Amino acid sequence: MTLDEQRISAELRRMADEARPVDPLVHARRARAGSTRRRRLSLSVAGLAAAASVITAVTVVTGVTGGGPGQVTAAEVDRLPDNTPEQARAVRACMPQGGPVHSMDGRRRIPEHGSVEDFRMLVEYRDEDGSTALVGSRSGFVLCTPSTREDLAERAVFTYWGFEAPGNMRGFPGALQVDAYTVQSDYDEEGPAPAMTTRTYRVVAGRVGADVRRVEIDWADGRRTDARVADGFFIARALGKSVPRPGGGKDAVGRPITVLDTPPVTVTAYGARNQVLEQVKDEAFGPLGRGTGY
Repeated sequence: MTLDEQRISAELRRMADEARPVDPLVHARRARAGSTRRRRLSLSVAGLAAAASVITAVTVVTGVTGGGPGQVTAAEVDRLPDNTPEQARAVRACMPQGGPVHSMDGRRRIPEHGSVEDFRMLVEYRDEDGSTALVGSRSGFVLCTPSTREDLAERAVFTYWGFEAPGNMRGFPGALQVDAYTVQSDYDEEGPAPAMTTRTYRVVAGRVGADVRRVEIDWADGRRTDARVADGFFIARALGKSVPRPGGGKDAVGRPITVLDTPPVTVTAYGARNQVLEQVKDEAFGPLGRGTGY
């Protein structure tokens, strides 16, 4: 290989590395499969043109996705973002058993749903009371809502992307996919148990296409919320409201039994000119864990 060819080859490799960030999951699988193989490149003029077209194909598409300029959009939703050290700690705190757990038993881990190392903090919604995050792997996701009472923290219940094993993170048509409309709670304890504060939230989360710049949730009770959108994912939450249980009834101390008000929601995805790209109406409330059998 001539000196010019060596320089061109090195430059192409550098451009490719900058165009597509390293995916630790892919590298882990390659490491398990065997040792890294090295290849020598011999590039003719025609070969250089072909290589340049490949580099163009893998260039990351960037844009404003509700989280600031220059963020990766859903064009790269097949690639999981890296966790920062702080995010990695939050993900581990969300799954203290080392991975997702059974919906009814927070101490029973479900190994087939992956380990904590497989999951990334995809997008997080924060408000004055705290936060809820969409945390996902290539196969599926959990929701994480920190609580000062760790023993009462929400369980990391797994849901497959697309609600069917083995999970397809890219597999949704159109501009919008609602993956969760469910409930999360947190608990603040500043003294004895009677002083504990319980807050319950309605949470909507999912994925969006590359052209989406904003996602709005109509909670069907007069409130509307702009979701947090980042890297092709979105999440929003609203403080829940209690209503009398249909059919009535009283608890052990004679108070009316109440339930969380969970009317269907409308989720709308908007483009760069604030035009409607897609709208999901009457999205029904449901539990996490769809498609898992648990």
